[in-house]
Amino acid sequence: MLKSHHTPNIIEAGLDEVGRGCLAGPVVAAAVILPPDYTHPTLTDSKQLTRKQRDRIQADIRRDALAWAIADVSPADIDRINIAQASYLAMHRATDALTVRPEHLLVDGNRFVPYPMVPHTCIVKGDSLYLSIAAASILAKTYRDELMEQLGLVFPAYGWAQNAGYPTAHHRAALREHGSTEHHRLSFRLL
Repeated sequence: MLKSHHTPNIIEAGLDEVGRGCLAGPVVAAAVILPPDYTHPTLTDSKQLTRKQRDRIQADIRRDALAWAIADVSPADIDRINIAQASYLAMHRATDALTVRPEHLLVDGNRFVPYPMVPHTCIVKGDSLYLSIAAASILAKTYRDELMEQLGLVFPAYGWAQNAGYPTAHHRAALREHGSTEHHRLSFRLL
C-alpha cells in the first residue's frame, strides 16, 4: 500500500519525470499535491499499470489533486544542458507551475537540484512508495505518450506511437534509413 505523505501536516508535492532514456522527444515531469489522507484503489507506479488504467487514473488525479502541473524540456535544450540537468529543470518548471505552493518536495530518484526555498527528499523507487509521486509519474507518462503519438503522426517512420521515442530496434533502423528529425536528441548515441 502506498503512503499518502512523507511528512504529515506539510503540503507535499510529489515529483517524477519520464523520457530520460529516449532518443527523441522531450523529457517530461509532473508535480502533484494530493489532499491529506488521499486514497485511490488503483493508484500506483505508472510502470505497473496498463495504458487504459493510466488514462483512467490520470483523470482522477487531475480532478482530485489540490494542484498539479506538467512541464517539459525540449530535445534541443537536452542537447545543450544534458539529460540529468534537463530532468531537474523539467521538475523545477512543474513545481513553478503549481497553483499551490508546496512546503516539501518528494522526488523520485536519488538526485535532485534543490528547488529555491523548498526542502526536498529524494526517494529511490518513490513512485512505488508514495501516492503523490505515483500520481506525478502517471501524469508525466500519459502526457508524454500522447505527445509522442501526435509527433508520430507527422513522423510515422520512427514508430513513436509504439515506442514513445525509446531506442527500439525499429526506431534505430528508421534512423539509419531516414536520419534524425528536429525531435531527436543529437547528443545521444542515436545508432
